[in-house]
Amino acid sequence: MSSPTVRWRRSSHSGDTGGECVEIAALPTGVIGVRDSKNPDGPHLTLSRHAFRTLLDHATTMPPTVTR
Repeated sequence: MSSPTVRWRRSSHSGDTGGECVEIAALPTGVIGVRDSKNPDGPHLTLSRHAFRTLLDHATTMPPTVTR
């Protein structure tokens, strides 16, 4: 029995230059995976669908800040 293929995707607003992007995927276990596009074989964060929705809501309503 083969495991299902996970399709990672990034925002259509991300360029093809490989900048600072994250990718997301719906994982077979029903959670959302979030990973660094520059390190696709590295670790990834897993969030419940509710937690991911909360993260998106927060990210889209907060004013942008730049910290370096």
